[in-house]
Amino acid sequence: MNNLEKFGILLVVAILSSCAGRQVSEEKEPLRMSDDSLLTLIQYQTFQYFWEGAEPNSGLGRERMHMDGQYPQNDQNVVTSGGSGFGVMAILVGVERGFITREEAVKRYQKILDFLETADRFHGAWPHWWHGETGKVKPFSKKDDGGDLVETAFLIQGLLCVRQYFKEGNEEEKKIASRIDKLWKEVEFDWYTQGKNTLYWHWSPNYGWEKDFDVEGYNECLIMYVLAASSPTHGVSADVYHKGWARNESIATDREYLGYKTVLDHYAGNDSPVGPLFWAHYSYLGLNPKGLSDRYGNYWDLNHNHAMIHYTHCVNNPNNFEGYGKNCWGLTSSYSMKGYASHRPDSDLGVISPTAALSSFPYTPEQSMDFLRYLYEDADSLVGKYGPYDAFSHEADWYLPRYLAIDQGPIPVMIENYRSGLLWDLFMSAPEVKEGLMKLGFTYDK
Repeated sequence: MNNLEKFGILLVVAILSSCAGRQVSEEKEPLRMSDDSLLTLIQYQTFQYFWEGAEPNSGLGRERMHMDGQYPQNDQNVVTSGGSGFGVMAILVGVERGFITREEAVKRYQKILDFLETADRFHGAWPHWWHGETGKVKPFSKKDDGGDLVETAFLIQGLLCVRQYFKEGNEEEKKIASRIDKLWKEVEFDWYTQGKNTLYWHWSPNYGWEKDFDVEGYNECLIMYVLAASSPTHGVSADVYHKGWARNESIATDREYLGYKTVLDHYAGNDSPVGPLFWAHYSYLGLNPKGLSDRYGNYWDLNHNHAMIHYTHCVNNPNNFEGYGKNCWGLTSSYSMKGYASHRPDSDLGVISPTAALSSFPYTPEQSMDFLRYLYEDADSLVGKYGPYDAFSHEADWYLPRYLAIDQGPIPVMIENYRSGLLWDLFMSAPEVKEGLMKLGFTYDK
């Protein structure tokens, strides 16, 4: 019996148990899954993107897939570093939820580490994409053919959770933890400053620093600065955070939007009041915003308010887009009718991206559950083998039956943080992370 068959049996039992004792009305109202069973179902489906759907040689997450598990032309073996960082965390969810055994996870992590130890790296940083069958870099764009420090940070965030999970395990598990520790310590965060008080996103062996992208102002990249400060071998000073990321300590703001304080100045370009919702997810898959504060703000308020701004925008629906409302909300970067686009309240094409509301479960549990039920009970044509499709628009009568690793990955992880705090507890238990946060002036009172 394979994992899917085993889980199918368990799910049927869960559904029947959740409905036990209910009297069916004369109208024969359909039985509804319990909230708990529905959360388990979507976690299972999205976990499978990184388990069953993984590229076979590397064991890592493919950049994208079609609804039936097939691949866009020329993309079959393209794997993504950042999305795979989310994926290695999803595998831990799979163990804890009983989708796979601990032993199965160990074998997968061994394969992943075999790949990561030999794949292209650039001063310790991995590229955005590799060819999964060879480990050679696949350029993300013309001059983005080298180290990508942001995507590397997402991958390290996930690997540190795996290290913490296995560090007290058996001999095989401790070896996994040791191998991860070595990879983590080889990332040259200090080199990616160019000797300045900021971190640079890219370096290319062919184009050097020509992309010239210093990462500053609030966006999805906080985790990179936290890890850079936390590195025991290539750490950066607190000045890099305060003068670079925090833009000479000017990042805090009293600005309100739709009745909620944005807390930090969302540096989304064109003086946008608030960014796409993935900013509230990617850095916080491991970094726990509960009780986390620094001189610039409280990070729970930051993320809760961010999600509520998106929810309020969709409920208010100032553009009168069809379908928007309390059961259908959430904007982030995703596919659209016009290609890949950054969706946010002040740049809204009428496209809903399911990962936005679903990965916000810790911040907006009632609103996110309303959306989850809408997807699975009223709009099930928008759900496929690996969970909800990437994006849809009722206004344009459009949906794209594809998946993106960076959108599927946060769903099972953030739902698990909502349910048990698993990944938050693992990441925040890392001693280097505690020291790094202290160096940057954070306080953490869980």
